[in-house]
Amino acid sequence: MAVRKQTGKEGEAFAVRYLKKKGYRIMASNYRTPLGEIDIVARDGDTIVFVEVKTRRSLSRGDPLEAVTGHKRRRLKMLALYYLKSNNMGDARGRFDVIGLRARDGTFHVQHVVDAFEV
Repeated sequence: MAVRKQTGKEGEAFAVRYLKKKGYRIMASNYRTPLGEIDIVARDGDTIVFVEVKTRRSLSRGDPLEAVTGHKRRRLKMLALYYLKSNNMGDARGRFDVIGLRARDGTFHVQHVVDAFEV
């Protein structure tokens, strides 16, 4: 497996553990749709949270949070609607969180943006 892909998988696994420690209930990880993939779907109280995880080993390609561009946000909104409709949750309250991870010295530095952008 390529280093970049491996870094992403490690970051997503770390993000799942991080969210569980914060009290989120993980509903799906790497949820695949015909339109693309949602990294993590979780429940925070009565809110369905769609989480995008970006992991970097260095900042040469920019800050992890900067990777969630306008195009990526629009795509995530479509994926979230697909998830909600497919699971008969059309009236559920939802939000988008972004977790930026920077891998350093065998651990991750976490930036968690709650309600990162509007639906």
